[in-house]
Amino acid sequence: MEPQREVFDDLVLEGTWVDGLVDGLDDARWAAATPAPGWTIAHQIAHLTMVFSLAEKAAAAPRAFGAVIGGLKGSFDDAVQAGLLPYLGDGNAKLLDRWRTQRAATERALSALPPEQIVPWLVRPIPAGVLAAAGMMELFAHGQDIADARDVTPERTDRIRHVAGFVALTWDFGYRSRDLPVPGRGLRFEVTGPSGAEWVFGEPEADECVSGPAVDLCLLATRRRHRDDLALSASGAVADRWLDIAQAYRGSAGPGREPGQFAARARG
Repeated sequence: MEPQREVFDDLVLEGTWVDGLVDGLDDARWAAATPAPGWTIAHQIAHLTMVFSLAEKAAAAPRAFGAVIGGLKGSFDDAVQAGLLPYLGDGNAKLLDRWRTQRAATERALSALPPEQIVPWLVRPIPAGVLAAAGMMELFAHGQDIADARDVTPERTDRIRHVAGFVALTWDFGYRSRDLPVPGRGLRFEVTGPSGAEWVFGEPEADECVSGPAVDLCLLATRRRHRDDLALSASGAVADRWLDIAQAYRGSAGPGREPGQFAARARG
């Protein structure tokens, strides 16, 4: 995926969408449970604020980023949970203000760089444009959790292209998180955007292929929907197995979502 400058603008638009999901919520709704076990809407915004803080440091202060990462204790999942705590103790109004301030700072830091400039990140150094796509993946995933908690169906756009491209780049994460051997060759991803646009990511000549709606690919790889509830198909045994373990983020896979968990909403 060749990073383009438009990813920085699209990151802003996706952040605005998530902001709209929590704008005006009262304390009871901030405390509403989301599909992520043990996480409320407040936890989701705290996590996004933490991740965007790391992204700002990666883009604008790489040494500070390295110091933060070097100081993490325990497992990655332990670090994620610990990273929420500074954002959850001062009330929801303060949390929302910190999220908005941090989001704006991160957007400025990333857009100040050429999209191809390499910056440090959690697993390996990546171009700044790809880091922006990673931010969009986080917004997609945690925004979906908030939308589910609020019984809202997101209106997806072709901005999903950046997230789908990021899924293709991180196709190996599902294997690595489970200590499974990574296949010697990647997959081809043939996906369709909400507008009907068709995109190909990954290994263009690969025999193993995953195809279907780009939104479904992203829901699968962020583990926000079970494969049984998505219109994805696999060509080849490796691609079919990938649909079971797809994951676009670092850390343990977690329980994911159950088949049919959101079936009533789909019928409605």
